[in-house]
Amino acid sequence: MWYRKKSIDNTKYGLSFYMQYLAHWPEYFQVAESSSGEIMGYIMGKAEGHGENWHGHVTALTVSPDYRRLRLAATLMSWLEDVSEKKRTYFVDLFVRVSNKVAISMYKQLGYIVYRTVLEYYSGDPDENAYDMRKALSRDVKKKSVIPLSHPVRPEDVD
Repeated sequence: MWYRKKSIDNTKYGLSFYMQYLAHWPEYFQVAESSSGEIMGYIMGKAEGHGENWHGHVTALTVSPDYRRLRLAATLMSWLEDVSEKKRTYFVDLFVRVSNKVAISMYKQLGYIVYRTVLEYYSGDPDENAYDMRKALSRDVKKKSVIPLSHPVRPEDVD
């Protein structure tokens, strides 16, 4: 079951956070289990925005260390992109720490681009910037959603 996630990693998300997402966007949850029932990884997201900003958003993608390098993350991302296509969204986006070079590289291999930098998005000591990465979907014929911004933004300016 998806709520056993804490066995995969330590996270800031509590059970109420997951329950809220599950109640609002159940179609955006997917769990990968091994044949023995062990959770290999999961993805959760949502659809949000209006007009040409209507998009799928990856809230969390986690793969257990024992199941990394098997393209499971790519499979889960493809699944979320398919859900977003069915909802007729223009693009899928996600936020990733600028220091997470492995994840950034993987997302680029999956066709995502760095759309913009969000200053001090992640709290910490010190705070850390995030990349807002995007991949255009079929509805965005002119690929307007993936024209990178030339300047960084603050978290309160993220729509």
